[in-house]
Amino acid sequence: MFCHVAPRPRNAEATRAAILAAARERFARESYDDVGMRDIAGDVGVDAALVSRYFGSKEELFLMVLDSCSNGRDLMDGGRAGFGQRVARDVIFEGGNEGKLKKLLIMLRSIGSAKAMELVQRTGNESFFDPFAAWIGGEDAAVRARLAAATIMGMAVSREITAGFGLTPAECERLADRMGAMLQDIIDN
Repeated sequence: MFCHVAPRPRNAEATRAAILAAARERFARESYDDVGMRDIAGDVGVDAALVSRYFGSKEELFLMVLDSCSNGRDLMDGGRAGFGQRVARDVIFEGGNEGKLKKLLIMLRSIGSAKAMELVQRTGNESFFDPFAAWIGGEDAAVRARLAAATIMGMAVSREITAGFGLTPAECERLADRMGAMLQDIIDN
């Protein structure tokens, strides 16, 4: 007796999302130069040609991965007056947002690749630093944006490396207060 098995239904959007998620994981674990389209396709169980069909080149897929991660623009949500305390409390007490951490890992792994680093730098400027500097405004806005971002990233990395800074709750409160005041001073000039 012959039994017919219906083919698995196609869902282009789900497949595209699965490819993007697999690429995000690959680029977070391996350098840009070490990741191949076939590797990503294998992680999803599709043909590499399908990855190219949905995303074009590896460069375009990498850009989509960067775009799919948190871009930090949420820092500009809310008024400027409470920026320092709002961001400091988020960094100190809220822990890592997976999207932000993935993007940081991807950026760190990209340092060794000239192509990936060029893409990271370009998208970082277009999607975060330029809008952040415009939001800050005033004299030396670009300098202040870089200084604030470096402080935030440094504290976020420190939190992850030390699993929460290794401080008492009271020390974390003081850290948040000092970081908040420092960030506010940078933003206000």
